[in-house]
Amino acid sequence: MIVSGFTFNAFSENTYLLHDATGACAIVDPGCYAPQEQQALKQFIEAQGLRVELLLNTHCHIDHVLGNQFVLDTWPGTPFLIHEADAATLRAVQTYASNYGFPLYAPAEPTGRLTPGEPLRFGETELQVIFAPGHAPGHVVFYHEPTKTVIGGDVLFRGSIGRTDLPGGDFDTLIRSIREQLFTLPDDVTVYPGHGPATTIGHERATNPFLRSK
Repeated sequence: MIVSGFTFNAFSENTYLLHDATGACAIVDPGCYAPQEQQALKQFIEAQGLRVELLLNTHCHIDHVLGNQFVLDTWPGTPFLIHEADAATLRAVQTYASNYGFPLYAPAEPTGRLTPGEPLRFGETELQVIFAPGHAPGHVVFYHEPTKTVIGGDVLFRGSIGRTDLPGGDFDTLIRSIREQLFTLPDDVTVYPGHGPATTIGHERATNPFLRSK
């Protein structure tokens, strides 16, 4: 599986395109709001000859969902999946999008739900869905074991962790999610976060100031 990343919108949110040798791909957390951002994603997919087979949200804060409807309009019929516990988070976005400077935000309706423990498949790729709440109540991460890759949303960053002061956030829950769900993975697993550079499980286990054992 190949991971191609794009940084979009005023929050410098990382959108990920996961694709494999079959040409199938999944779009994770499309933050593309401006027309030039939307076109950058579309042109890359077309240039690579990819087929969009899944739209996934790790969680549904505004910066991660701005491009959901664009994806569904551009590739009609694409399954759009979120965790049930973040459905209210997604619905709330339209109530505050204009106040955050996104008056043209178009809400999108999921077509299905993500179930931790049930694999996601596109092309020849299989992803594990791992429930990791704390930053958002329905936050999940996606793990591809063969390439030791985690698409981590806003759970774990290089040298930091996701904020927990937003509605539905909880610091103790987030720390428990990281320790029990992510830190059980091998040290050489690469984590692609929702903001900032990639890191590894081993690096964060050893150096992250929020997570070092006392």
